Amino acid sequence: MVGLIVARSKNNVIGANGTIPWRIKGEQTQFKELTTNNSIIMGRKTYEDIGHPLPNRLNIVVSRTVNYEDENLITVKSLEEALKLATDKVYIVGGYSLFEETIPLVDVMYITEIDMEIENGDVFFPEFDESVFDKELTEEQELFKRYTYTKKLIN
Repeated sequence: MVGLIVARSKNNVIGANGTIPWRIKGEQTQFKELTTNNSIIMGRKTYEDIGHPLPNRLNIVVSRTVNYEDENLITVKSLEEALKLATDKVYIVGGYSLFEETIPLVDVMYITEIDMEIENGDVFFPEFDESVFDKELTEEQELFKRYTYTKKLIN
């Protein structure tokens, strides 16, 4: 199973000045619940924003320029290499390039939509064909909504 997890603003921003442009209590709960005891794949910039391997998961960083090594941390040169090393459940957690490359491959996307417009955003979630997915609202809070996009079976 290949999943994708992202939080984006109403205007599709996922990053600003090298960081996530919001801190909302409870927003990362789903991320932790889904990824714990599984594999996560991220790009170099996402890893540098986090700053350390996330505990209780296999952290796989895709980078052609830097090699990170630590407990539960592997660096690879490509998404293909990362997917070969991942456990049964793997989640793509950022950034833009990996999201763009994996949207056609994922089985499910967990998208949290933050109820704000980010004016200084410089990284955006890639556009995708929503008709390929079944969309379900799974949680609604004052500052965000969570959606699950499940890939439709094609006969």
